[in-house]
Amino acid sequence: MYSAIGGLGAGGTQDVQLSDIANSVLYGCFFLGGFVAGSINNILGPRLTMSLGTTGYSLYLGSLWCFQLNGTRWFLILAGGILGFSASLFWAAQGSVMMSYPMEKDKGRSFTAFWVIFQMGTFIGAAIALGIQFNSTLPSVSNGVYIAFMIIMLTSIVSSWLVLSPEAVVRGDGTLVELEASLTPKEELHQFIQMFKDWRMVALFPMFFASNYFYAYQGAITAALFNGRTRALVSLLTGLGSMIGSIIIGTITDVLPFGRRNRALVGCAVVFLLTCAVYGGGVYFQTQFTRESVEVAGLKIPWDWTDKQAAGPIVLLWSYYIVDATFQGLAYYTMSSLTNDSFKLARMAGYYKGIQSAGAVVSFGMDAVKTAYLGEALISWLLMVVSFPLCILVLYSVRPTNYEVEHPVHVEEVKSGAVTVEPVTETHINADTAVDRKVSAV
Repeated sequence: MYSAIGGLGAGGTQDVQLSDIANSVLYGCFFLGGFVAGSINNILGPRLTMSLGTTGYSLYLGSLWCFQLNGTRWFLILAGGILGFSASLFWAAQGSVMMSYPMEKDKGRSFTAFWVIFQMGTFIGAAIALGIQFNSTLPSVSNGVYIAFMIIMLTSIVSSWLVLSPEAVVRGDGTLVELEASLTPKEELHQFIQMFKDWRMVALFPMFFASNYFYAYQGAITAALFNGRTRALVSLLTGLGSMIGSIIIGTITDVLPFGRRNRALVGCAVVFLLTCAVYGGGVYFQTQFTRESVEVAGLKIPWDWTDKQAAGPIVLLWSYYIVDATFQGLAYYTMSSLTNDSFKLARMAGYYKGIQSAGAVVSFGMDAVKTAYLGEALISWLLMVVSFPLCILVLYSVRPTNYEVEHPVHVEEVKSGAVTVEPVTETHINADTAVDRKVSAV
């Protein structure tokens, strides 16, 4: 739902600058929270972490609605900061579940499954907005959109508890996701510091930084070019584009008849070519207008979808989101190829979202001071292109499998007594109970 509102441009409002300021605060807090969110997830477990993480979304949406009704600017900025911290918790828990629960052969498709569900929310949210706005010619989004989204968002606080904890999950090959006891805060801090000594995390910094950088620019031109109902249509189509992109990257990384490293390298090449093709077209389109333009292609803006000039830019924005999904899918697949350890992957997910948010802070900050659209588009493209060689370097270090060095434990080994298991402190259950829960889960 949050992505659907974002896809409307400026959070559905007409004040792009205020939206940029709120988003800069949001991603600034997200950046700070992201570094520790993975460790918090490892201590609290994914269900509690995810539930806490969802609370900020409905508050932020309420602040957008309040601004529409009363023009209350400070509440929107404050809610953005709160959402930044809570979202860092949500995404750390999500990343840990998505990257550590599946078998190695399914990690690309695990991203696809998540991203399709994630973007289905965007798609449904945009469809709700489009249905409500269908006959509207207002420049901004109506109250009914905010009410519908608020109701849906509030349900997530409870529904997140349906997620299985790691110690209750057995993979399809009979291996256990996690039997270790949760680390103490002191131990978790030590492991967190160790992560920054890994050269691969340093090498992936540009990719992580670039992975959300383009949203500010894309949201700004959406708000500038289209009226309210057309922005709802754009949001719906970009959700569809994201689903297509996630299927492309998931298929390449899991289905092609190559070794794991070669599949990842092919995926990297495909994403690079898509990026150059789409952003090349986007830069060409951007040379046709500036922030000060009141007409584009000979027609006064904002456009409605019935205007023939709107078709090309709508397809371009749809294509941007295909690239977005493939780029982020490649980033997640690269991380998940480095280890199967759920604790390590939670820290990586938090680090990824933290650095990603730092890029978004810079991006929305640039847009807030009215940086030229062309400059924003070129920087977004350049950051992505620079990240590919470093990603390839990391992918060359990927092992054919991590099972040989991490020694996964099977259910049969635990039940036969061949493996001794420490109690799981998060849920205060003994080893036999943990295994029984895993077997019943299978």
